Amino acid sequence: MYNWLNDLPKAELHLHLEGSLEPDLMFELAQRNNIQLPWNSVDEVRSAYNFNNLQEFLDIYYQGANVLQTEQDFYDLTMAYLKKCEEQNVLHVEPFFDPQTHTDRGIPFEVPMRGISEALADARDLMGISSGLILCFLRHLSEEQAFATLEQAMPFRDQFFAVGLDSSEMGHPPVKFANVFAKARSEGLLAVAHAGEEGPPEYVWQALDVLKVDRIDHGVRAWEDQKLVQRLIDEQIALTVCPLSNTKLKVYEHMSEHPILQMLEQGLLVTVNSDDPSYFGGYVTENYMALHEHLGMTKEQAEQLAANSFKARLA
Repeated sequence: MYNWLNDLPKAELHLHLEGSLEPDLMFELAQRNNIQLPWNSVDEVRSAYNFNNLQEFLDIYYQGANVLQTEQDFYDLTMAYLKKCEEQNVLHVEPFFDPQTHTDRGIPFEVPMRGISEALADARDLMGISSGLILCFLRHLSEEQAFATLEQAMPFRDQFFAVGLDSSEMGHPPVKFANVFAKARSEGLLAVAHAGEEGPPEYVWQALDVLKVDRIDHGVRAWEDQKLVQRLIDEQIALTVCPLSNTKLKVYEHMSEHPILQMLEQGLLVTVNSDDPSYFGGYVTENYMALHEHLGMTKEQAEQLAANSFKARLA
């Protein structure tokens, strides 16, 4: 089944480039940039990837991002992910990147933007992988800081097509960023937002009605609110679900509890994605495989999920 799923044409719509930083590349970049890591080996890094919640994961995620210093680093990071996409027959990607993770530690905005954009362009030419880049705001920071990031980004407006919202969800509702999302939309940008991962269904409502997003990232807790579920079905608003991430971060204790196939059967436009694959134990194919192993996903359901991933693309 793995080979069949791997060969299935797929798109990926929920992927944090910084979260695809594999330990081997982390050590390579640390050595290149003369950065001391708190771990002494790749095995130690993998052992550290034992999180109990979203915040514990984010603490390690931001620490790992410190090795990213130059345009070449961001190019290598992005290209490593795209090569994995080529291996797994992922034909279209809409990855996220977090400029504030880098600008807040003194990296000029144009450094990640140029490195990432060059890799995406090369993948289009060399691998036939189409793409659109999404610039995310960190929700644990202020809206004022998000505005500053958007202003920094505008000289590169042709290199990204949408804005998103990620990082710590609890205590940082979508409404906190209403004004900056309105500004982004006025500039012709599309919008997505993480909502309903750890946060309640109310956060999904806010993302739809206040931020006016075109797609919901995660959104699994919408399942708790059948009125919301019906709206998502009626409007065919896509959810970019990340099964391995949801279990790794304890949204569900075990994959057998995940509702994604029930959501699919009820008519929700759900898709399968890897989120932060180097931290959560797998890329897109591994996420599909987990659904087959633990939920009994059929080939027909896999084909529908893959079709949904192309239907839900925005770029």
